Amino acid sequence: MAPAHIPNTAEYAAQRQDFLRKVQSYHQKRGTHFDAEPRVGAKTVDLFYLWNTILELGGYDKVSDEKLLWRKVGEKFNLGQNHLPALAFQLKTVYYKNLAAYEIFTIHGREPPPREILEDQTARGGNLLTRTMDNYRPAPHKAIDLQPGTVEGSDASGDDGTPARDNRLGSEETPGSGGRTARGLRQAPPQRVLFQPDMQSSRARPPTTTNPMMQPTNQQMTPRGASSSYNPNHNMENISMAVSSYEPRPQMPLTLRPVITPGNNAVEFARRQRAISATVGNAGKPVSNAPRVMLPGTGFDGPNIYVRCLCALKSGIRSEQDYALHHLVKISMERGDKYRFESFAGLAEALIEKVLEVGSLFYDVDWQVEYMPDGPLAPNELDGLRGTTNILEKIANLMPLSLDDNIHSEEFSDALLQINEAALTIRNMVMLEENAAYISEICPLRDFLCIALNLPEVDSVTELKHYALEIAEQLTKYMPFNRTDPLYKSLLGQLQSEDRGAILTSLRALTRISMNLEATNQLTGVPVVGVQNIVNWLLLNDEDMVHACLDFLYQYTAVVENVDFLLSSKLNLEPLVSQLTRLLTHGVKTVDNGQFRGQPQRSPAPTHLADAPQELMEELMSLAEPQRSSVWLKCMFEEDSEESITQIALWQSYQQQFMLPNTLSSQGILPAADFIKNVSTTFIDKASAQVQSGPVPKFIIKGIRYRATPITIGGDDFKSCSWIQNDGHRCNQFFLSPERMNNHVLSDHVGAAIREDGKFDNTQGTYYCHWDQCRRFHSESASSLLRLAQHLRIHLPKPDFEASKPADTTITSSHAAKKQRLSYLTPVPVVILKFQCTAVDEKGHAAGIPLSAVLVLRNLARQIPKTITDSSVSQGGSSKWVDTLFKPVERFIFEVMAHNKPLVNIVHPNLNTSSNSHQGDYLADLMNAIKQAS
Repeated sequence: MAPAHIPNTAEYAAQRQDFLRKVQSYHQKRGTHFDAEPRVGAKTVDLFYLWNTILELGGYDKVSDEKLLWRKVGEKFNLGQNHLPALAFQLKTVYYKNLAAYEIFTIHGREPPPREILEDQTARGGNLLTRTMDNYRPAPHKAIDLQPGTVEGSDASGDDGTPARDNRLGSEETPGSGGRTARGLRQAPPQRVLFQPDMQSSRARPPTTTNPMMQPTNQQMTPRGASSSYNPNHNMENISMAVSSYEPRPQMPLTLRPVITPGNNAVEFARRQRAISATVGNAGKPVSNAPRVMLPGTGFDGPNIYVRCLCALKSGIRSEQDYALHHLVKISMERGDKYRFESFAGLAEALIEKVLEVGSLFYDVDWQVEYMPDGPLAPNELDGLRGTTNILEKIANLMPLSLDDNIHSEEFSDALLQINEAALTIRNMVMLEENAAYISEICPLRDFLCIALNLPEVDSVTELKHYALEIAEQLTKYMPFNRTDPLYKSLLGQLQSEDRGAILTSLRALTRISMNLEATNQLTGVPVVGVQNIVNWLLLNDEDMVHACLDFLYQYTAVVENVDFLLSSKLNLEPLVSQLTRLLTHGVKTVDNGQFRGQPQRSPAPTHLADAPQELMEELMSLAEPQRSSVWLKCMFEEDSEESITQIALWQSYQQQFMLPNTLSSQGILPAADFIKNVSTTFIDKASAQVQSGPVPKFIIKGIRYRATPITIGGDDFKSCSWIQNDGHRCNQFFLSPERMNNHVLSDHVGAAIREDGKFDNTQGTYYCHWDQCRRFHSESASSLLRLAQHLRIHLPKPDFEASKPADTTITSSHAAKKQRLSYLTPVPVVILKFQCTAVDEKGHAAGIPLSAVLVLRNLARQIPKTITDSSVSQGGSSKWVDTLFKPVERFIFEVMAHNKPLVNIVHPNLNTSSNSHQGDYLADLMNAIKQAS
């Protein structure tokens, strides 16, 4: 069955027949079998269309080199999606057996490889154009269990290329040596299933009552093995279930190969007969094939990648060391969490010997590690057991080589690259704590760190120095040091460097000394210039640098000897204390904490209903009952659980409001009973109709009161006119818009004349302002109405954007939200307290730069009185170093103590707060230390 897109024309059929005739003739000359109508699965393959398809894609080798391309070719032939990898390999085999040699001869113009390494082999891989008898070795025969979806030698798809020589020797993509093909540095081992003998007799029959469908679904199958007891009944159940759940494997099409006979291929049959005759001896007996001698490197895949790298590194061969170091860097980076030195004896020593070769690149020396010296060490020998105590003197006595750092030879660059890769491997592996603890006991590594840190100041060794510093950062936590240790001196020497990375790493390495040991990190012998540089670096706007400097100063000032050295040296400590005090507020954020004082004050309830503003009445008259009465109640009354209004007074107020002559009586009002029910419905939270007992029972509405100031439908307050009238009382008419209140004051109180255009006539005269509490134009008059009108603007309500929008005719959710605002409660004054918060950790405790700064200040305040210098110096009587250093900043420290909450313990130190354990009150401890020292 051909693909649907193959042309079904007479011309195509003629071309196809001519092509098949030429290919068949070529195979007869070559002595190979040709199948003109091969089958893949259940379908017949058109060789002419397959030929054209492969040539369009670039030929057999190119199609085989590209991953999954044979599967795409198989999709063009409609081979189906089930078991497509296997079917694609069969299609590849069809081309390989019938057309590959013809392609090489006709298209590429070359002689194809012999049939022994072409048609007689499987179609796995490509590289046919470069395949010769010399460079091609057939893969050893392996017994392969044909599973569904696989074909012998196909690897499920046949897309993996034929292993070339470079791949067999191992490459970047094939970490194992010996021709293993892999896509990673490691391969998961094959799953092994322990053999479990079947102890059930072959003649035993399962019980007829056992029904596998009746077994519970959650029953666990007990494993069979050497440690489990034998249960025949349970074994029978397992067998029964296994039989019932058995499904046969799907049938796969078989690739049939014809037998070579004189009838179908006389040339090939004759060639095979001649080959058989050549193996027969003179006596007519076949010559026995003696076993061949296994040549070196054949038949054995070689050691795994780890052993291979170790052996290659120790071989001393440059190419082998390149291979080893390349893969060690990759392994240490990708598998450093599991790659341990103790698992590969000699690897750490081999890497150290490699990095020690850096000395010969810059000095006339070849460092040698001597583990059992017979006498004094030579100038180029290092003590491998105890460490070289005079390594710095040996380095100083070396004769440097004349090198130009701008131009390097190829040999120099290759050697330095190998050394950098070895150092990088050590650096990657010591990131694992087990490796760091292991290699910290190897003394030659400490000698290498001293050598690397004291190399000439050239750009080519910068990378190696950084690797050495990072290695030291991980190892110093397992090492004790004294002031004469060469590595300790080398790390202190980096404090005078101009490289920020070197300074940071060396500070961290010095701070971690003896961190995991019982010994105390003394940090003695630090030169004055190093401490001065650290003090200067505190001024930088670099948090990483400031952190590292403060950590070092905290360890340094914890020792009395070091503090005494600071006081007796020429170092000025006053700028240091001032800078540390400033860092107490590093990254501070001001936080407002509002505190309420007292209880809200209640104003007395009004005794009568306020006059409804004209603006409100205009909106109410556009509503229909019962909504109008509900809105009116919301605007003129408010909830109050302690107050009440009689029902008759409430009804009369409603009647008077909506039965005035100027109202539209056609809309009508609610009956008294319906109105009282509407009150409880409107104020559903607190209002309720009740009967008040007494000599004369009263019908009241409990839970509401009159509003002193009406509100709008939207919940905004009206503003009252505070003009003092002639009778001495305030006007108290309510307005919402400033225009209406302005017109009311000018026309009703001032008596200004209105022109025909509706504007006021600006007349000259004496005008006074009688607004309550106003002193402007109270004793002195305004000379014109315009000046008085300009002054009245300060008394008018401010225009509200929300109030200027059209009123909503329904009781909206915004209005319901504003009902909680009680106008009769006087707001409680709020005291705003501002606090300063610096960095805290996940538990809310002080952290970061402010914490480190206060700890250094506390160390100084505690250790200065114990020093010899402080006890022998007196400035003005009782004044000592503590007063000199801390008195100028004491006020600022108290200010920080009052506002910075993370640095102050809120729990009183004298209280027993075991349930509320808190961190130490660092600032209080600092101030106590200053007080005791003073």
